[in-house]
Amino acid sequence: MSDTGPHPVVLEFQDVSFAFDTEPLLTGITFELRRGEALVLHGAAGSGKTLLLKLCLGLLRPTAGRILLFGQDVTHLRENEWFDVRARIGVLFQEGGLFDSLTIEENVSYPLLNQKPLTVTPAQARARVETTLDFVELGHTLDKFPSELSGGMRRRVGIARAIATQPELLLYDSPTAGLDPITANNIMALIVKGRDLRSATTVMATHRHQDGEILHRYRHDRALNRLVPATESTHTRYLVLKEGRIVFLGSPEEFDTCTEPYVAKFASR
Repeated sequence: MSDTGPHPVVLEFQDVSFAFDTEPLLTGITFELRRGEALVLHGAAGSGKTLLLKLCLGLLRPTAGRILLFGQDVTHLRENEWFDVRARIGVLFQEGGLFDSLTIEENVSYPLLNQKPLTVTPAQARARVETTLDFVELGHTLDKFPSELSGGMRRRVGIARAIATQPELLLYDSPTAGLDPITANNIMALIVKGRDLRSATTVMATHRHQDGEILHRYRHDRALNRLVPATESTHTRYLVLKEGRIVFLGSPEEFDTCTEPYVAKFASR
């Protein structure tokens, strides 16, 4: 696929499979995402959602097929060749994935100061961290440690760290897991905000149907600084995995009307 034009392909899987020893864990995964599009990953525990995200980051290498990022075939890149690619990706790990021994400022500045392609001075990093923490409404936590924050606040710091480098692709692994409904919706509002203000491509693995609904049905209004119902397409699609295979890939409307029993368990009804 071409990486040129107004909406270039950001991420593409071409018949990708992954096996551990001889056990197949992902089989024949094929999809593509363009700039500004969003993909909601559903599936039972162990269906392969986190594995798919790890393949996107180069933490795992496929045993078959090809992966393209930003128009570049990254399937067989060596670890040192991943530096430039990962600098264009932001990731929120399960539970936030913060470093307990670092302050909030040090956590958020970590990708800015430790990704080789980025040439950011400590002063520039501090300014970016302050701006990013203000973005998630946690500007007052710079000198705190993760243990001093609530679970929802830690997840918001994780989002701040993911977007600090202003990446083109954002990967979210169960961003609302274990949170109460109000906090979970606040986290989703930040994810929509990050998508809309920077036209970032978004991949989100989640167990909550509401997360996909918010991503699909709402947009961030810059003037009001809050979510409002979307009046045009948010370019969201759903992908459902079952035992490492795609059993559904399509629009929100197709997802909600799908009669396949396994897929229907993740839809609104």
